[in-house]
Amino acid sequence: MTEKAIHKQLTDICAKAIIKAFNEYQAKFKVITRRAKMRFENQDWHGMKADADERLDLYKKVVDQIVVEISRLLNNRISDKEIWMSIKTTYSGLCSKIDIWELAETFFNSVTRRIFATVGVDPQIEFVDTCTRTQSFRIPAPPYRTYAGTLSTHSLIEIILGDYEHQTAYENMQRDAKLVSEKIDDHLKSSGYSPSIDRAEMLTFVHYRGKSAYLVGRIFNGSDFFPLVLALLNTPGGITVDAVILSETDVSVLFSFTRSYFHVDVNRPDELVSFLKSIMPRKRIAELYISIGYNKHGKSELYCDLLHHLSHSNKKFEFADGERGMVMEVFTMPDYGLVFKVIKDRFAYPKNTTRDAVMGKYDLVFKHDRAGRLVDAQEFEHLKFNRDRFSDNLLDSLKRNAAQSVIINDDNVIVKHAYVERRVTPLNIYLHEVDEAEALTAVVDYGNAIKDLAASNIFPGDLLLKNFGVTRHGRVVFYDYDELCLLSICNFRVMPRSRSYDEELSAEPWFGVGENDVFPEELRNFMGLQGVLREIFLEHHEDLFDVHFWHQVQSRISAGKSIDIFPYGQNKRLAHGKIG
Repeated sequence: MTEKAIHKQLTDICAKAIIKAFNEYQAKFKVITRRAKMRFENQDWHGMKADADERLDLYKKVVDQIVVEISRLLNNRISDKEIWMSIKTTYSGLCSKIDIWELAETFFNSVTRRIFATVGVDPQIEFVDTCTRTQSFRIPAPPYRTYAGTLSTHSLIEIILGDYEHQTAYENMQRDAKLVSEKIDDHLKSSGYSPSIDRAEMLTFVHYRGKSAYLVGRIFNGSDFFPLVLALLNTPGGITVDAVILSETDVSVLFSFTRSYFHVDVNRPDELVSFLKSIMPRKRIAELYISIGYNKHGKSELYCDLLHHLSHSNKKFEFADGERGMVMEVFTMPDYGLVFKVIKDRFAYPKNTTRDAVMGKYDLVFKHDRAGRLVDAQEFEHLKFNRDRFSDNLLDSLKRNAAQSVIINDDNVIVKHAYVERRVTPLNIYLHEVDEAEALTAVVDYGNAIKDLAASNIFPGDLLLKNFGVTRHGRVVFYDYDELCLLSICNFRVMPRSRSYDEELSAEPWFGVGENDVFPEELRNFMGLQGVLREIFLEHHEDLFDVHFWHQVQSRISAGKSIDIFPYGQNKRLAHGKIG
């Protein structure tokens, strides 16, 4: 066989092997996702959590397997770019035959980046224009049902609820339809809309997450439209509508970067993302893909978003707002909504951890229920930027403190490893920038954030204000993970009393302290709150300094009694007791 024939044979075999691996990944992804409906119907919340974990691990598992297979097929040609250019061309033709070609291209890039550890991007062996290219082969049926607004709001909602089939019956559909319709009619009136609905469009697939199911759509009123999201719970009496969400802000919180990913059985994720973008126009496309479980393609979209910003901005990377951390160097551009976090080579005293341990904390957060309080971080490798896009101070600091993570040469800055997160305002800065009413609200939510994290089996470790941030929706979140741990492993203790005046004045503790020991009464010394802010915090959250609070939460966790943390406010929930 000639060299040319061997080249073509290897090209065809490898391209087909990669597309086969992608199709197998997608099939397994959908099998896991489809189980969400059954989990919801059977109230199998432990099974739902197991499915979420399995799905998060799936992508890496499949990529690892195909990399081994391709390495075996190509053997000593594994790093031959000529053959990979041919594989890419053949693979592109195979992609063109499937609807989810953009996801398939991202999968191919994952394989090549694993093999070549590509710095920046290599258009010869990577698909680099996926995010900017459209490729439609048919006129698809819309992914939603349309409902004419000729009926009363009550009747319209009753029909909508009836169109979503679950093996578990509604507890009282007519009651819930009436309560939902009242919420909608009040919204129409208070927002200045006309009282009639022209039409509603509801996605045909249900969004499942945790213990809840969500029906997502939009309501048209004249030339305007607004979101309609119905949150369902499966209670002992049957399925109920728990809440109605009717604003962009509240839907955005539901799809927040601080939440776990939805399980949605959709054939064309791009169509779903397009629909979601219509009701959340300020959300990045990347965040929407990530929110429905396609986090790897979301990373590709995020990278495209970054390149687009760099091409339209003359700002430089500089230190992010807030106090400098002991573990991470954090930088951003003043006009960009993301921050980049790289692990330092050495950690300042008293930090006693390792690079691997820090990465383990981020992996824990990635797989854990973030409960609306932990910022999702996307892991990137081998990012390449022009050196002149960095401020001199930042370059100096990266050279001194992060040489293991960053390479700086005459022309470029290569970030070997980074976590990319949504930018939030550090809580300590926020409290000085806003008026007293907003500051008081944030302080109360700071305590709520600690309690929500505890309910989800997370102890932040370091409760300083600087480690918490405030989102654009005013919600307090936690983003410093190097001391974070599972609450269940903590040993919450009462502080032993000193036996003498000398012991009380001693700089060193006069009693033994274990690695996981926590003394809640000492936590108040780390809050950094003064005056009226301290008073309002104590008024709402004095129990955080009592060891009994933490023991009670631990008892509920060990007994398997989960505490519901809803991604919407109490005012969005229905008062089921008002109507029989």
